[in-house]
Amino acid sequence: MFKHILVPTDGSELSQEAVRRAATFAKEAGARITAFYAKPEYPVAYYGEGALIDPTTPEKFAELAEEQAQQVLGFAAEACAAAGVDCSRLTLTSDVPYEAIIEAAEQSGCDLIFMASHGRRGISSLLLGSETNKVLTHSKVPVLVYR
Repeated sequence: MFKHILVPTDGSELSQEAVRRAATFAKEAGARITAFYAKPEYPVAYYGEGALIDPTTPEKFAELAEEQAQQVLGFAAEACAAAGVDCSRLTLTSDVPYEAIIEAAEQSGCDLIFMASHGRRGISSLLLGSETNKVLTHSKVPVLVYR
C-alpha cells in the first residue's frame, strides 16, 4: 500500500523510537524511507538594551546545523540498514518545522508521513500545540502517528 515513507526526526528519544518502528513498518510494507530533519534558520539578533550578541556567523551556524542534521539522520540510516530498508536523507532549513515536513513529503513524492507524537496533554496541548498536530491538520499526504 505505502511505498515511500517520510520519517521526520528531531533526534529525541521518542523520535528515535518512531524511526525504529517506521523501519520495521517499511520492511513489512516493502517500502523505502526518506529520513528528514528540519534545520533551524540562523537566529536574527535584535539589538537594544539587554540584547545578547551571538558571535556565531551565519556560515558557522549553518555548518553546525548540518553536522547536527547528519548525526540525527545517521541514526535513521543505521536503523533502516538494520531492518533491511532503503533509506535516503533529506534536510531543509526552516523555522516552521511542520511546513518543512509537508514540503519534504511532497518534494520527495512520499505517500505516507510516519512521525512521533510528543504526547502533550491538557492545557499545554491547547497552548503549545505540536508539530505533529500541525502536520495532521495541514498535510494532504496521509500521516501515521506513533505513540
